Amino acid sequence: MTPAARLSAAISILDRILGGEPAEQALTNWGRASRFAGSGDRHAVRDLVFDALRCKRSYAALGGALTGRGLILGGQRAAGADLAALFTGQAHAPAPVGPDEAGRPPLAGAEALDIPDWLYDHFFKSLGDECHATLEAMRCRAPVFLRVNAAKISRAAAQAALAREGIGTQDVHGLKHGLEVTENARKIHQSAAYAEGLVELQHASSQGVIEALPLRDGLRVLDLCAGGGGKTLAMAAQARMELWAHDADPGRMSDLPARAARAGAQVTISKTPEETAPYDLVLTDVPCSGSGSWRRDPMGKWALTADRLGSLCALQAKILTRAATMLAPSGILAYATCSMLRAENEDRISAFLNENPGFSCQLQRRFSPLQGGDGFFLAILRRAP
Repeated sequence: MTPAARLSAAISILDRILGGEPAEQALTNWGRASRFAGSGDRHAVRDLVFDALRCKRSYAALGGALTGRGLILGGQRAAGADLAALFTGQAHAPAPVGPDEAGRPPLAGAEALDIPDWLYDHFFKSLGDECHATLEAMRCRAPVFLRVNAAKISRAAAQAALAREGIGTQDVHGLKHGLEVTENARKIHQSAAYAEGLVELQHASSQGVIEALPLRDGLRVLDLCAGGGGKTLAMAAQARMELWAHDADPGRMSDLPARAARAGAQVTISKTPEETAPYDLVLTDVPCSGSGSWRRDPMGKWALTADRLGSLCALQAKILTRAATMLAPSGILAYATCSMLRAENEDRISAFLNENPGFSCQLQRRFSPLQGGDGFFLAILRRAP
């Protein structure tokens, strides 16, 4: 495919997404119907689509319309591309740019930073002086990170193994086992290092959360909102513990047994974690707005509403209360979100401590996209003896 034909493909896919089709489904359906497209074409089209979704408001302004064509046109203008050479209408290229498609610069504030208007004050209250720089970073593609399975291999040896397969990496400052992929990230799933459980795909901030937990041999630990189990496996690699994993949607953990076996980890899947309480540590990586990970899930920020945020905060409070009932005396309750909003982070912890005077806060920490990884929050609470 020519560069111009890739733009046409991205336009058609974006129109389907804007019409309500999930992004991954739209990309998959296009790929199945476009057997002529090679892997390089599919990756390039995917990047065009996700760049447009991350920057939907500013690209729509630059392109003159909130349509697939408007977003791609706006994106090419933002990149300083030669529009006359790409929008020719020939050989599968998009039609020439018309006089009614002049577009305009995005308005300062929420439009230029690519967030809904109602969220701007939330972000400014949460991030202060770092608000604009953080939201600018969120308009760009997220780096790819790996966690080295320290139970099987050292970080240096894992880097060497990946390099032999053409995958370049570099150490992540501040992490014991983190690697940032600098070359051929799309080869990871097919690599021997991944298949043998030497490395796992895990974002830097998620790794930072686990490394901050006071884990040690002999603890009884519950991952209450385990999801796919990435943090469960990261905890298993830190110490020899009795480890349970639970999720309100058990289907999300369907791959965890195979992943644990590959990593050499012992994890018990639990439908009713109360039955094996008390635990020395309970990790609650709670459902949240996902505002810290919108680089990878850009549709999340456009789908979030004020009512949905309020519902999430109520659910977070409920999960914290449930986790607290399963803690042993002097036990640790770890609360984590991939959110950058105070309403889901500091405010949630303050409310919990006001209602539960038997707990004290040992640590509160924010992880910022300005540090390279996702936006994350961690609070470590201790129950009184």
